[in-house]
Amino acid sequence: QVQLVESGGGLVQPGGSLRLSCAASGFTFRIYTMGWYRQAPGKQRELVATITSGGNTNYPDSVKGRFTISRDNAKNTVYLQMNSLKPEDTAVYYCNAARTNTYWGQGTQVTVSS
Repeated sequence: QVQLVESGGGLVQPGGSLRLSCAASGFTFRIYTMGWYRQAPGKQRELVATITSGGNTNYPDSVKGRFTISRDNAKNTVYLQMNSLKPEDTAVYYCNAARTNTYWGQGTQVTVSS
């Protein structure tokens, strides 16, 4: 059974940092493109970062230079390091695995507020 389990969310002050983790199981992790998406209240889900099986990364301008995605194929885990967080980064963050099939995690809440 496929599982994507996110962790690491929480409340952080503006300018702070958080590291999200997503532990995967039930599929061949190393060949999948892994990604992080987020959805704020009343908004559509949007891309935050992706990393291919070969390690190529992609970010939208809104997070470029602040967020870093990485993966550990030995641990079947993908990470999202988030620095210089802003209130507009507040959202539920979802882990995604994509190749022949697409899988989603249950999400983890990130709240940036003073």
